[in-house]
Amino acid sequence: MHTSLEKSDLDVQTKASESIFLEPVSPAKRIIFVSVRNTSDKDLNIKSRIMERLRDSGYRITDDPDLAYFMLQANVLKVGRDNLEATDSYLEAGFSGAAIGSAVSSSSDDTKGIILGALAGIVADSMVDDTLFTMVTDLQVRERPRANESVTQQQSESNTQGSSTSVTQSSGNTVVDWKTYHTRIVSTANQVNLEFEDALPALENGLIRSIAGMFAE
Repeated sequence: MHTSLEKSDLDVQTKASESIFLEPVSPAKRIIFVSVRNTSDKDLNIKSRIMERLRDSGYRITDDPDLAYFMLQANVLKVGRDNLEATDSYLEAGFSGAAIGSAVSSSSDDTKGIILGALAGIVADSMVDDTLFTMVTDLQVRERPRANESVTQQQSESNTQGSSTSVTQSSGNTVVDWKTYHTRIVSTANQVNLEFEDALPALENGLIRSIAGMFAE
């Protein structure tokens, strides 16, 4: 009864692992290239809506990266049922951090007796399901350097091949054309007996608002 009353309303939250601060630019430079990928197992409708919000903020969308002053690249990694502990770990790991998997719960031997002893309570609670759905998105945002500003980049990469071979590559400081920022956005929807079809629009809206907010002047 407590859970049913406390979680009767849909609670939607969207958080970013890192803040991104972009330099204000003149209207003539508000040109952006947008790439949105979905590697989750769910069908989403977000790219066109993200571009619409950016247009409403005064940006012009281009399909030519060479003409863009900003670049937005997003990849939706996971959409589905989850738990709060997993959600917190996604944020703590940040961009391209912890592996994204399904939520798994287990019980120790000490608690099995308690669970069996509370079987009647479990049967009663089966009518009340505290449901949480999560959307996890990695975001890379780029902006052109300002006049007389030079940006250098140092990159290193380590790859494992097979069971015993490790390959390490590195490159020195090189001048690049973009300033690059990374963040991970995690949206959650929580409600008693929440269905995925009802959670998905709220998760999409949270992600779209968060991305559009980064480019608001």
